[in-house]
Amino acid sequence: MRASLIQIAVDPDESVEFRRRRAASLIAAQGGADLVVLPELWPVGAFAYTAFADEAEPLQGPTHDIMSKAAADAGVWLHAGSFVERAADGTLYNTALVFTPDGELAAAYRKIHRFGFDQGEAVMMGAGEELVTVALPQTTLGLATCYDLRFPEMFRGLVDAGAETLIVAAGWPERRRAHWTLLARARAVENQSYVLAVGTAGTHAGIQQAGHSIVVDPWGEVLAEAGADEEVLTVEFDPSKVAATREQFPALKDRRLGLAPPETGK
Repeated sequence: MRASLIQIAVDPDESVEFRRRRAASLIAAQGGADLVVLPELWPVGAFAYTAFADEAEPLQGPTHDIMSKAAADAGVWLHAGSFVERAADGTLYNTALVFTPDGELAAAYRKIHRFGFDQGEAVMMGAGEELVTVALPQTTLGLATCYDLRFPEMFRGLVDAGAETLIVAAGWPERRRAHWTLLARARAVENQSYVLAVGTAGTHAGIQQAGHSIVVDPWGEVLAEAGADEEVLTVEFDPSKVAATREQFPALKDRRLGLAPPETGK
C-alpha cells in the first residue's frame, strides 16, 4: 500500500481559497497512491483562532467540494485533513473528512480532545463524541486529530473498533516536536498498528509548526520522516504486518484493564 502525506505549509499571506486550490493540485500529483493524507486545519491554520469564526464552513462547504473533486480526479482515498465546521446550530467543530476514490464522503470525524487549556480551540469549538474508523480495501483506518495523540485510551478504543492504521492529522508546534515523535511511536507500539501522522509546515499566527510528518510501523520503527518545510512524504507499507505482529507478539490479548466485564450467569 502506498500513502502520501502532504505536509502543506500555511502561509499567512496566502488566501484560504488559494490554499484550497493548491492543496487540490498537490493531491492530483499523488495519482499513484492508495491513500493521501492532509494535516489539521490547513485551510486557516491550527493556531489562527481569530479567523476560525470567519472561515467556518458547513460540512459540505467549499473545502468538502474541492477535496471531493480532488479525490475523484486522483482516484485515491483521501483523508482531507480538518477544517473549521459550523454546524446547523452554530457550533464550531474541528472536523476531518475522508473521501473514497470516487469522491464520495466516507466519514467525518469531529475532534474529541480540544487543545487550549480553557483558551482558543478549547472554548471556541464543540467537542466530538464519536470514535471513527473507515474500512479501506487494504486496511481499516482509525481517525485522530493532533491533541488526541496525547490520550492513549482513545487509540485503544479505535483498535477495539477494528483500526489497524491510525491516522493523526495535526498542526503541531515546533517547540514540542520531541513529544510528537515520541507519542507517534508509542501509539504504534502499544496498539501494534501503523501510525501515519502528518503535520503542517510554516507559521500559524506566529507559532512555528513542527513539520516532521512521520510513518511508524507496528513495531515502532520509523519508516519515513519529513523535514520541517513543505513536502510530500510518500511511503509504501504492508498492512498485513499488523495482523502478523499481533499474532507474533500477542500483547493486546493480555489486556486486563479497560475491557468490558464478562457476562455472568443468572
